[in-house]
Amino acid sequence: MQSCEISSDSTDDPLSSGLRSHRQPRIVVIGAGLAGLAATKILLKNGFTDVTVLEASDHVGGRVQSVQHGKATLELGATWIHGANGNPVYHLAEDNGLLEHTTDGEKSEGRISLYTKNGVAHYQTNAGKRIPKDLVEEFSDLYNEVYELTQEFFQNGKPVCAESQNSVGVFTRDVVRKKIMLDPDDSESTKKLKLSMLQQYLKVESCESSSPSMDEVSLSEFGEWTEIPGAHYVIPEGFMKIVQLLAQDIPSRTICLSKSVRCIHWNYSAQHQEGNARSSDNNHNDNNPPILGHPIYVECEDEEWITADHVIVTASLGVLKQNHEVMFSPSLPEDKVLAIEKLGISTTDKIFLEFEEPFWSPECNSIQFVWEDEAQLEQLVYPEELWYKKICSFDVLYPPERYGYMLSGWICGQEALYMERCDDETVAETCTELLRRFTGNPDIPKPWRILRSSWGSNPFIRGSYSFTRVGSSGEDCERLAMSLPYTDSSKAPPLQVLFAGEATHRKYYSTTHGALLSGQREATRLIEMYQDLHRAETTKPNM
Repeated sequence: MQSCEISSDSTDDPLSSGLRSHRQPRIVVIGAGLAGLAATKILLKNGFTDVTVLEASDHVGGRVQSVQHGKATLELGATWIHGANGNPVYHLAEDNGLLEHTTDGEKSEGRISLYTKNGVAHYQTNAGKRIPKDLVEEFSDLYNEVYELTQEFFQNGKPVCAESQNSVGVFTRDVVRKKIMLDPDDSESTKKLKLSMLQQYLKVESCESSSPSMDEVSLSEFGEWTEIPGAHYVIPEGFMKIVQLLAQDIPSRTICLSKSVRCIHWNYSAQHQEGNARSSDNNHNDNNPPILGHPIYVECEDEEWITADHVIVTASLGVLKQNHEVMFSPSLPEDKVLAIEKLGISTTDKIFLEFEEPFWSPECNSIQFVWEDEAQLEQLVYPEELWYKKICSFDVLYPPERYGYMLSGWICGQEALYMERCDDETVAETCTELLRRFTGNPDIPKPWRILRSSWGSNPFIRGSYSFTRVGSSGEDCERLAMSLPYTDSSKAPPLQVLFAGEATHRKYYSTTHGALLSGQREATRLIEMYQDLHRAETTKPNM
């Protein structure tokens, strides 16, 4: 059984000296992703010395997973720094020289669309024909016009009509279809092509939102997600460099890897603990908490118990959905459970294919799959054997001097989980057949290497990132972020269980900066509470 080393060194900082008559608070951080590392770094910097990080996997980083490939770094997880001005991830990268070799092709102004930057996107039909560039641009202008309308419902308080079912997908499909069908200048064949392109655009949008379908994304809340001004950046050396910067000042003994948590027993009174201790003496049951005097003990899968005054939970929304019933004792309050159930999370996976030579033209930056037989479909959901129809595109990675001849495919939703169940050979063959079919080139060779993500089946992640599902709102993000116990009663120690992670940030959910800021937010709650306690004790009148 692995035992975590608990640090309790004393220091002479104001916070420690303020608590000298007591003891250093013991803090356990669950998860060593961006949120957990950010929280830990700030706590240590502010004088908290008794901090332990429990990470279920065998590495730090959470949903950041950079894989070295020759000169290049491939990102199976987080890829972009979204925006610059005021973005803590951007400033961390810029201040440490991580963006010095970022090419123009690896940064994007305005609304990002997966990897597509320079060059021209090739929209190909399942008949192997390329859709003319002017028709693509015409449709893109129409789609973006309607996209802007989807932002207005939240931003301008615009009421949502019943016909839209408060769904981004339903609204977008309905408005765009009507505009296409009412265009007197388009032939019937052109209209069909545009309707088919609409479905492809919605697949791309689903991958960006990490939703099974845009039909599940809330129209009334869609505009609350806030874009930070500035470009979007790729870090050539890998996003893992950000993780390393956050972790570099955290002592290695603070982080326990391969340390999965079974249950967080919180709000545990001394009476309960004594009762359990007596039960342990009588029954010789090693599964009871061995140490008294703390309101929380964390039960690990390896049977170790770790006591704490505070626990910061940074588990993903997917893990909370799957495990919250057994992960907390007592159970979470009903309103927090409801927030977990209402908010959405799905899987967006990447499929990297490397070829010895490019079969695409030099100006091609992506191959977009447009299925002409899907023009009138209402639901873009497929049975398991047709999982590949959810792949929306393959993007060309730039520059080739760094990446070689590499394509990155995108798939989301349940179909991504179907893909994860297949072996590499099956996925490589299936993708090759797709590329041959849509380009009309039967001679495209199989890639000589394939690499893909599997976020949906990862038991410690269970999804890529969150979205506001129909029926949920930003208030659910805030409810998820509320610490436990809710009561301000002096009988219950405050801030026992705190929650961080991208899904807890109302405006920046789904982003790395949202995750980082949420970890800093929860650490700051604890810092401010102990500063208030210190002030109260130092200003107490002498009796």
